[in-house]
Formats: sequence, C-alpha cells, structure tokens
Amino acid sequence: MIKNNFSKYIDVLQCEITAALEKVDELGKFKKDVWSREKGGGGLTMVIENGKVFEKGGVNVSKVHGKLPKSMAEMFKTKDSDFYACGISIVLHPKNPMAPTFHANLRYFELYENGGLKDRWFGGGLDLTPYYIFENDIIHFHTKCKIVCDKYNSSFYNNYKKRCDEYFWNSHRNEARGVGGLFFDYCRESKEMSIDRWLLFIKDMGQCILDSYIPIVEKRKKTDFNNININWQQIRRGRYVEFNLLHDKGTLFGLKTKGRIESILISMPPKVKWNYDFKTKKGSPEEKLIKILESPKNWV
Repeated sequence: MIKNNFSKYIDVLQCEITAALEKVDELGKFKKDVWSREKGGGGLTMVIENGKVFEKGGVNVSKVHGKLPKSMAEMFKTKDSDFYACGISIVLHPKNPMAPTFHANLRYFELYENGGLKDRWFGGGLDLTPYYIFENDIIHFHTKCKIVCDKYNSSFYNNYKKRCDEYFWNSHRNEARGVGGLFFDYCRESKEMSIDRWLLFIKDMGQCILDSYIPIVEKRKKTDFNNININWQQIRRGRYVEFNLLHDKGTLFGLKTKGRIESILISMPPKVKWNYDFKTKKGSPEEKLIKILESPKNWV
C-alpha cells in the first residue's frame, strides 16, 4: 500500500538525515519532540539549535488526517471530504553566512469522498537560499537534482526547476527567495508514470537531499566571515520569513488545518533583521546576489 510504504520511508529518511547532519555539525544534537494533533494524527519534530555549524535546523515528519477544512474543500471542489497527509520537511540555517540555508520536503496526500478514495498524489521539492554566491556550489546542487530527474523523464528537470523559480518568488519584492532547485506537485498516476514509479522518484529525491546539500555545507562551514556578512545574512533571512508567511502553501495549509504551530514555524531563522530601505554597495558580493535573484538563471 503506497500510503504505508511512504509513511515508513519518511521515518527512515528522517533518521538518516539527522544522523548525517549531526556528523556535519560535530557538536549539536537533535532534540526529539513527539506530538499529536487533536483532530487526527501527529508527528515527530527533530530540532537542532546552537550547534557548531547549524544555528537552527528542523527535520519534521507529520502524518495527519481528518475532515478537510472548508477552504481546502472549495479549492479541491469537493464537499464533505476527508484527507490524509504525510510528509517530511527539512529546513537548515547554518551559522556561517557563506553556507546557504536549505529547504526540502516530500509529501503524499489522499482525498476521500463518501468514504472512498477520490484522489491521491505526491509532491515536494528542494531549494537553496545562499547569502553569498559560490557558483560551483549552485551548479553542484542543480546537477544532483537533474541527475535524479533525468532518470525518470528528460523533461522533469526543466519543468520542475521552472516551477521552483515561479513558486519561490517573493512577488511583493520582485525577487526570488534563493537560487531555486525543484518543485513538483500533484504527481498522480498516469500512462507515463504509475503511482509506484512516483514513489521510486520520491525516494530518489530523498537521497538527493543528502547528496546535493551535505557537500556544500561541509565545504563552507569553515569559510571566513565578518560582521558585515552576518548583518547581510540576517537581512536576507528577513526575506525568507516574508516568503514563508505570505506565500508558502505548506505553511498556509498547516495554519488552515490548525496544525501544530511549533512544527509549522520551525522554518523560521532565529536571528533576523529588517533594516529600513537597505541598499547594497555597487559592485559588492551582496549586489551580485541581488542581481541573480532578480532574474532566475540556468545553472546546468
């Protein structure tokens, strides 16, 4: 059964990712927080804070079910429906501003109507939010994403990269949140891809989470930085917060379904700034980042 298979898989993946991140950090350890949802389901939130490498990070597994909220029912054009949703989400905020923030999630959703399964699909993605541009790091990240996509369909990488660039767009700022990655949703059974093959794709994406990010943070965690770099990191983290609270579907879904606030807002960085009308200096590394974020780039 797809639901049970994926549910077990994300439990294993959570353990693999947290073990790999603790190895990178060398000092910090993940704290476990088991929680339950009053209206059905629960999950396991694992948080690392004030480590040697990671200022804050979360690897969260949630498995929730119940009556579909009215706002969601209207969106899916259904009445008196129930849902089941499970997934894993990862957000990592390194201390060193030369190391990028990382986000990923893999999820599965089932929709029931009149007691029967009406629809089901996979979704997810991964993306990189650097504060300073190291082009080889970004090329590495996108190359790992493309390798997995090409294994299943030669059009996947370009399509899912484009969706990522469109999705992680701070429209009120007219700039991208980061340098993109992949975003895919409503991955349903079709002639080209069975639901079982979608599950294989999702599992390969789970490995891609490790292969794409770990080498970058390992490389950058000891790069020199100064107070100017920290100030810039915290200003850019403000844009990250703006996106999550204004535009992110996962955050909004969690709030609308009365999810667990601590787990929903685990993505928020611990130290953030909103300096009034901050301008980057002409020709600076900070300006280089802004120029790239104003127009999505093809990295591979």
